[in-house]
Amino acid sequence: MNNRKKRIDWQSKKLIALPLSAALAITLTAAGCSSTNTASSSPSTKGTDTKSTDASTPKAATSSGDPVTIDFWFPWGGDYQKDFKATVVDVFEKQHPNIKVKMTFVETTGQTQASDKLLTAIAGGNPPDVALFDRFLIGSWAAKGSLTDLSGYVKSSGISPDDYYKGLWAETVYKDKVYALPWGTDNRGMFYNKTLMKEAGLDPNKPPTTIAELDQMAEKIFKKGSNGKYSQIGFIPWMNQGYLFTHAWNFGGKWEDSSHNLTPNDPQNVKALAWMADYAKKYDIGNLTSFSDAMGQTGMNPFWTGKVGFEFDGNWILNDLAKYKLNFDWGVAPMPVADGAKPTTWAGGWSYVIPKGSKHEKEAWEFVKFVAHKEGTLLYAKRPKAGNDITAMPQVNEELKLSDNPNLKVFLDLMPNAYTRPVSPVGAFLWNESIRVQDLAIHGKGDAKTLLDEVKKNVDTELAKVGN
Repeated sequence: MNNRKKRIDWQSKKLIALPLSAALAITLTAAGCSSTNTASSSPSTKGTDTKSTDASTPKAATSSGDPVTIDFWFPWGGDYQKDFKATVVDVFEKQHPNIKVKMTFVETTGQTQASDKLLTAIAGGNPPDVALFDRFLIGSWAAKGSLTDLSGYVKSSGISPDDYYKGLWAETVYKDKVYALPWGTDNRGMFYNKTLMKEAGLDPNKPPTTIAELDQMAEKIFKKGSNGKYSQIGFIPWMNQGYLFTHAWNFGGKWEDSSHNLTPNDPQNVKALAWMADYAKKYDIGNLTSFSDAMGQTGMNPFWTGKVGFEFDGNWILNDLAKYKLNFDWGVAPMPVADGAKPTTWAGGWSYVIPKGSKHEKEAWEFVKFVAHKEGTLLYAKRPKAGNDITAMPQVNEELKLSDNPNLKVFLDLMPNAYTRPVSPVGAFLWNESIRVQDLAIHGKGDAKTLLDEVKKNVDTELAKVGN
C-alpha cells in the first residue's frame, strides 16, 4: 500500500477473521504486504505515569524540561527504519532537542495489519507513545477506547481536514472525534497487456472503460493449451485487488448509506457478486484455479508473466514493474465501471496514532504533527526510493510533480473521489464476511443475494454485541 511496506504475497491475500471479542486484534486490508523481519521484543515505556486529559484541552509540556524519549512502534520491514530515521526522525529531533524518538519494529499478527502486541500493551497500561497504524482499523480500535482522541490537538494546531484527501481524513474520524493523522495512501486501477490485446485483434490503445467492454475483450484473450488448461487468461475478477468491495463500487454499489448504516446487500453489490460467480461458472473455477496456482509457483505477480490480459491492482505495482524488463507492452487505466458510471477507485493506507495511555502524550503529538503533516510527509516523500508512492496530502503530491509520471497520474486523478471502507466498530468483520461469501459464490455454494443478505444479518448481529 506504495505506503504498504508489509506486502502480503499475491496468493495469500485473504484475511483471517478474528473474533470481535478478541479485543481489537482484527484483520485488515487487503492490499497489504509481507515482511521478512522478525519482531523485536516489546519495550517498556519509561517515564512518570500521567493521566490522559480530555482532548479538548491538550496536555501541558513536561514541567521538568528534561529530555523525553518517546517510543514509536512500526510494523514495516525492509529499509523503512533506516530511511525514516535519516529523512524524518533525525530532522525532528534537531528541531525538538527535548524529544528523542526510539523506533521499535513490532510485527503485525498473522495475515493482518493489526498487532496483538500493541493491543496487549494498551490493555496492560504500558503502550508505546506513537504507532504507525492502518487507517482501516481506527473505527474499531477507537470504539473500544484503545486510541487517544486527538481532536483538541488538531484544533489548536490549525491542521485542517482539507489538508488531506477527503476520504482519507474521514477514516481518522469516529463519532466526530479525530483519532489519527493520515499519512501514506494507495488506490486501485487496471493494468492491461497491450500485446495480448493486439494478438486478440483488439486496439491496444483503447482499453475497456465499461464492465461490458471488459467482458467482451477478456473473452477474446482467453486461450487454452493442448492439455485443456488455460495458457493465458483475459481476466479473473478475484485476482489480486479484485475483491467484492472493489467490484461493488465499480458496479455503483455502496457499503453504507448516508446515515452510515452498513449496506452489504445493496442491489448493486449483489449484481457485482453475481457477476464474479458468472465468471467462475463460464470459465470453470477449477481451470481458473489451476492457472492461478501455476502463476503462484513462479513467485511473480500474474500480470508480470505476460499471460494475463487485464488485472486490477494498486499503484505500488508500478514500483515492482520498474524492476523487471518485461517482454510485452502494457498500460494503466481506471477500472471499468457499469454503463453510465464515472471511473472510481478505493483507497487504503496508513496513519499515525497515539495509543491510549501514552506516558508522553504531549511530546507524542509533537511527533505525530510533524511526521504526518506537510513537513514530515514531504521529507519522507523526497527520499530516493519513494518511487510511485502517493502521500495523503494533495499539496505535497503536487509539489513533487507526481502527475508527471503518466502511469501514476492515472491513480492520482482518481484520489479526490476515492472511496474508503466504512468507519465502523465492525468494519473488519464486514470485510472478512465479504471475502467469505465471495469465495462461496465463485465456488457455486450460494446465490449472491442470499449470501449478502446473510452478511447483512451477521453484521447487524455483531453491531448489536458492541452496542452500536
